[in-house]
Amino acid sequence: MYDYILLSTLNDFVFCPYSIYLHNVYMGGDEELVHAVPQTRGKAAHKTIDQKNYSSKKDEISSLAVFCDELGIAGKIDVYKRNKKLLVERKYQLNTIYQGQIYQLWGQYFCMMEMGYEIEELAFYAIVTNKTFPVAVPNEENKKELAGFIQEFKEFNPETKITINENKCTHCIYCNLCDKTEVTNVYS
Repeated sequence: MYDYILLSTLNDFVFCPYSIYLHNVYMGGDEELVHAVPQTRGKAAHKTIDQKNYSSKKDEISSLAVFCDELGIAGKIDVYKRNKKLLVERKYQLNTIYQGQIYQLWGQYFCMMEMGYEIEELAFYAIVTNKTFPVAVPNEENKKELAGFIQEFKEFNPETKITINENKCTHCIYCNLCDKTEVTNVYS
């Protein structure tokens, strides 16, 4: 059996590799103890996508499971607008687009392309502001960059010393449970 890397994990890995470990430790527990306000809001905003109630338009597909054998990745997309050939990743709030989010969207793109979908446009959509942020469709260099990042993910040694970035830590939902830092998250 082939082990696929979850698309959402790519974003988490860029943020902090140790957060993936903490997520798995606390997954299945009481979300109220772990989730901070942004995660709770994001999960609520994502509910219509996850339950496939986002749209009744026949040209829109939501919460589609996708995979890419070539890159060894799998996950779900938020929305694909077939008539526009547009793939959209929805976020509750979006002030900055981070590289991990780009990798996640690129991954969705390559999955869908391998599955035979036509995509000409990519975008992030911020629910709170009702704004769309177009993203360039990845080229071959971007694909190589993503493949290199996936290889880095596969080769990561959890015994490697974790680089602490207090700015990131203060915005991590696991910060107060983390044994790698003494800072407190901003959500406490």
